[in-house]
Amino acid sequence: MSFFLTTEQIRRREKTVTRRLGWQRAKAGEIVQPILKGQGLKAGERVEKIGGPIRFVKVSREVLSSMPLEDCAREGFPQMTPAEFVSMFVGHNSGCNRRTIVTRIEFEYVEGAEA
Repeated sequence: MSFFLTTEQIRRREKTVTRRLGWQRAKAGEIVQPILKGQGLKAGERVEKIGGPIRFVKVSREVLSSMPLEDCAREGFPQMTPAEFVSMFVGHNSGCNRRTIVTRIEFEYVEGAEA
């Protein structure tokens, strides 16, 4: 799972929630490896892992703009309001708006697990 915009938050283990377009089939209990980016790699480039694997704890679908204040910090942006986060998310994800239904994934960092 790519964390291009929140690489440092993942490295510092500050981020415990992510919102995604797609990932509708994600399920609690799944273990995935955080990476810098997985698409748009140039010839010879390799996927760069960010730390160790994460385990999905809770997966739900919700309207993007229904984000509660406490999720700003859990997303890695404690300085933002939900409206600011939603605006940033829409700006980085073409084809969505504040009413778009997204996948909200709560996760935990896993020690000694293979993704």
